[in-house]
Parts: sequence; structure tokens; C-alpha cells
Amino acid sequence: MTADVVDKVLFKCEGLPKFNQFTPERIEKEFPVLLEKLNLDFNNIETEFSSLIIDKNLDWDNVMNPLNKINEELRWSWGVISHLNSVKNSEQLRNVYAKLLPNVINLGNKFGQSKIIYKALKILRESNSLDVTRNRILDKEIIDMEHSGISLNESDQKDYNDISERLGDLSTKFSNNVLDATNKWFLILENKSQIKGLPERVLELMALSAQKHLKKEGNVDSQNGPWKLSLDIPTYTAFMSYSEDRSLREQLYKAFVSRASNGNENNCQIIEEILTLRTKQSKLLGYESWAELSLSTKMASKTDNVEKLLEELREPSFKAAELELKNLNNFAHKNGFNTENQLQPWDISYWSELLRKEKLNLDQEALRPWFPLEDVLKGLFRLCEKLFDIKVIEANGEAPVWNEDVLFFNIYNNSNNKIASFYLDPFSRPESKRGGAWMDECLNKNFDSKGNNIIPVAYLVCNQTPPSKNKPSLMSFEEVQTLFHEFGHGLQHMLTTVDLPQAAGINNVEWDAVELPSQFMENWCFDKKTLLNIAKHYETGEKLHEKDYEKLCANRTFNCGMGTLRQLHFAITDLRLHSNLSSYQEFNSDEIRRDIAKNTTIIPPINEDKFLCCFSHIFAGGYSAGYYSYKWAEVLSADAFSMFEEAGLENEQKIKDIGKKFKDTILSLGGSLPPLEIFKSFRGREPKTDPLIRHLGL
Repeated sequence: MTADVVDKVLFKCEGLPKFNQFTPERIEKEFPVLLEKLNLDFNNIETEFSSLIIDKNLDWDNVMNPLNKINEELRWSWGVISHLNSVKNSEQLRNVYAKLLPNVINLGNKFGQSKIIYKALKILRESNSLDVTRNRILDKEIIDMEHSGISLNESDQKDYNDISERLGDLSTKFSNNVLDATNKWFLILENKSQIKGLPERVLELMALSAQKHLKKEGNVDSQNGPWKLSLDIPTYTAFMSYSEDRSLREQLYKAFVSRASNGNENNCQIIEEILTLRTKQSKLLGYESWAELSLSTKMASKTDNVEKLLEELREPSFKAAELELKNLNNFAHKNGFNTENQLQPWDISYWSELLRKEKLNLDQEALRPWFPLEDVLKGLFRLCEKLFDIKVIEANGEAPVWNEDVLFFNIYNNSNNKIASFYLDPFSRPESKRGGAWMDECLNKNFDSKGNNIIPVAYLVCNQTPPSKNKPSLMSFEEVQTLFHEFGHGLQHMLTTVDLPQAAGINNVEWDAVELPSQFMENWCFDKKTLLNIAKHYETGEKLHEKDYEKLCANRTFNCGMGTLRQLHFAITDLRLHSNLSSYQEFNSDEIRRDIAKNTTIIPPINEDKFLCCFSHIFAGGYSAGYYSYKWAEVLSADAFSMFEEAGLENEQKIKDIGKKFKDTILSLGGSLPPLEIFKSFRGREPKTDPLIRHLGL
């Protein structure tokens, strides 16, 4: 790239980032310069606020606007670096990221521990007649500062800051260890007996992976190999579901559940230190535990409320799971499972897939050709056009991207005005992209310095099956659901009508309510009209048969007890690890998890199972003492969708009317009001658990 086309200033903190210019070298050189500027800007804000306090001249604009500007500059700049660290990871970038992270944490603590800012916010709240939304924003800002240690004495504040910096470092190490351990393990298979049962699509993926690994030239030979068996999710899940080689399934399973638990990528001690530091930090702030601290700003508010919900779901799930496992064991033994023992964890996916084929006559792999990515996207966009009166238009080439596979789209309202945009990064890249799927903010709905409207822009990231040599990306039905899920998050970010950036989109939404729109969108994957409009064979154009749709609906509750119990095991483990439980004081986290497993699993974890070592949601993400949020919000989302069901999903006009109401409340109002109020304004009442229990078949 020639010098004349490289921006002199990398961190402009506005507009769409030019990702190809964010090299590790430039980030390392230029980000510290921005931090210095932000430090100086913050000092100026404190000086200005001191004068305003003396003159008693505080109002919303002269207090909140300068704070929003500086916070947005930090969010934009560090957001780009964090995003690239997740989707375009390299050793050089991660080293730069780790080096800069303490400075970002320190600056955040400086913002959060400014006594002048804190005083200004409290005076503003007490001396002005503000509306509900502004008061809610102020309450959140003030409690965030209190949770940042504003009220601590000098010694405790130093401890708090040291802990924050250490936790940031540990979280990054945890995430890197998971990525490295996932990439490190592989087997090169050369014997055809080792790949018996695997679909052609999987063989192509593994053969291509082997060719890249061995640096071979020429055509990929999916039938004769070699094939690379690895721990990336598309390969792992397919191999566990279809491979007839039980010993290889066992080897793969044990490698997967023991990731990041030994050698150089060992997260065991990192977990213990994280939990210890979180407890210490929460006690510094006057809370008994990290769970109590976490829940103080969530919709559930107390651990007792969470425990009650999880137990309501655990009991029926456990009974259903026991019966499902018994049926699966009987089926396996009748069909050639040549051991007197019960099924082991590495047998469950394989025999479940065979039972699914027999019981439901459903071969999920055989349905992939009906779900090419392009058609799934078209169907998703048509649904949103119907429900929310918007248009989604492809705009590839209009925005800079970080990888050639990344797509870009614009969203228009019914007046044909562009109101939002989003990136979609759909495919798995295990060597440089962390696993899972997520939505993040690229740009927030805001106003620039001249008062011009800034439209929201979202990152939507998935890790689905990439295209092969002659085929597009053919999605599993689960991958279709994941895409709908992340798009639901994106819709709340992009369709917001709140003019205050601090409460627009997902900002200021309680964490355990933020999954409502995402899980709501998943329900439409089981709507007959929606699904049959999406599913067309990528070669013949043939529509999905109605009987296959019925099988997918029946599959929704197939082994649902085991699936629900697995999620409850994660949620209860997370909550208990972060609670101050005297009965567990002598135990490490793995021992606590195994004790919880007695009531939340029907096959006890094997010795090699160190699942906590790759539980990134709670040790490297934002879900600590909050993993229950998926189930909490699932109650809300199932109840919200039941309003459409009650109206009749075939009733076009009623569905449009309710869709508009959903858009005007849940999607539009974001964090401007408490989530229960917004839900009641949509549903007309408080949420009920009955629709979720019905959807789960429990």
C-alpha cells in the first residue's frame, strides 16, 4: 500500500473503520497517542465541571454530552482493536492487545473514579426535573461509578484498580489459551476406515484442511484423503454425530473437553485467580459475592430469583433427560452397541443422530442443501420486511472489511431512508477467529459534532460451515437458528428510535433482558410459512417438503431434556462459582462443578472433562454470574412469540400489527425504560413461564 492512500491518523473515532490499515505496528504506535489525548480531554472536562458545580450551572447537555463524546471515542477505538483481536487474531496483534489493555483499564478506572464527575452527576440527578429515560441513564452512570470504586478510600481504590488490571490480563490469557489449545490439537487421518459414516461435505472440509496444513498443491481429494481432524466446531460436531469410529470419537471428545487444561495453555489456575479476585473486588464494594454485585444491576436483581427460575426448569428437565438417556441406551443396544456398559459422552451425539433418523425419519445432514446461506439470508430479510416494515439491501464493496468473506448490508425504512447497516462475518476460520457467534457494536446511534445523525452499524459474527470447492455454504438447521439469533441482537441495536446514545439500542438494557430479541427471532425458524419460504435446494430450486418441516418441528423437542439440562448445568455452575457459599470453601472450581453436576447432569463428567477451562462466556466474556440470562430471557422471548401464536401465524394482518408493536416497544425503546415495563407495554401483562415449557416439550 502506498503512503499517499494511508490515513495519517488511524484512530479517527468516527465513521466505519478502515480495517486493513489497523496493522499491529500502527496500533502499537498510534493508540497510545490517542490515550494521551483522551487523558488530556478528560482533565479538561473535570476542570470545566468544577466551574459548573461552583456556578450551579449543570444541565444535561453540558454534563452528559462531553462525557458521551469521550466515552464514545474510547469505545470506537478500543472496539476496533478488540474486534480484530477476535476475528483476525495473530501472535503479533495479541501481544499488542495485551500490552495496551492495562492502559485502557486504567483510563476506564480514572473515568469511573473521578470525584468531580460523580458529584456533577449526583447534583444533576437531584436538581433537575428530568424524564424517565434521562433519570435511568443517570442512575446507571452513578451505580457504574460506585461499582468502579468511586466511594473507596485511597488504599482500597488502589487494590480495586490493581485487581481490575489483573482481571483484564487474566481474561485475555484465558481467551488466548482456548484459541491456542483448540488450534494445537489435530490428527491427520489417512485410512478410509477412520472416516466411515462421515458426509461428503465434512470429508471435503477435512481434506481441504489437511491440504492447507500439509501445504500440498493440486486438487483436494475428499474420497482418498488425507483428512485433518481438528477441534473447530463445524468439524468437531460433525465427527461426533456421524463417525462410526468409536475410538476416534472418544479421542476427539476427550481432547475437546480437556482443552486449555494442561501444558502452556492451562487455564486451571487462571480460573481460581479470577474467582478469588472477583470475590475480593465485590467485597471491597460492599457486596457479599460477585453474584450479588452482578445481579444488583440486572432484571432478576437477586440470586434467589435466579435460583427459583433455574430450579423450576431443572426438575422437569432432569426427569425428561433421564428418560431420554434410557431410551437412547435401549436403542443403541438393540442396534449393535457391543458393550455391556451404558453409553459414554462420546456416544451420545452419534446414537442420538441414528435415533433421530429412525424415530423422526430426520437426517439433518441431508437437509443442508436446502439451506444455502444466500437463500437463508433472503428469507430472513423477507421476514423482517413483513414484521418490521424495513428493507435489507446488500451493499458489498461499500464499506471496508477485515476478510474477503465478510458481507455488508444497509437497512432502509418504509420511506426509503437508510437507518442502519451491518457487517456479516459468517464462516469459521479457526486459525484466526475465536469460536462462537456474537453481535457487537461498530457504530452507535448518535450525533456528530455538527449535530448530524449517525446511524447504528452492527458486527454480526458466526462460525458456520464455509463453502467447499463446488458448493456454497450449506447451513445446518442449527446454524440457521444461530444466524436468526444474532440478527435479533442486531435488530435491537439497529432499529432503536431512542435519541440519547446512552440508552439507544442495547445500551442500558439489563443484561438478562438483552437476549429477548435474539431468542425471539429463533422462534421464526419453526414458523411454517417462514421456513418454507427460505428453504430451497441450492441446485434444483426444489422447495423443502412439508413433511421435512414437520420433522424439524418434532426435532425441536427431541432430547430436549438433555439439551435444557446442559444449559442449566452451565447456568447453575456459573451462579454458584460466583456466590459466597460457605459449604464450598474448601473446594476448587472443578470440584464445585462436579458436585453441582450430581443434580444437573445424567452422565457424570469424566476425569478428563475440564469444561470450565474453555467456558469463555464467564471467564473471558461478560456473562460472569449472568449465564442464567439465556434462560431468563428465553421465558420473555417465548412469551412474546406466543402473542403471535395466539393471533394465528397465518393471519397476515394481525402478524404485521403485532410485529409493529414488537418493533415499537422491544426493539425501538432499548434501554430507555426498565425491561419489565417495555415487556408489559408489548404483551399487556407480566411474563409467564408456560409458553417456554410448552416450546421445550417439558
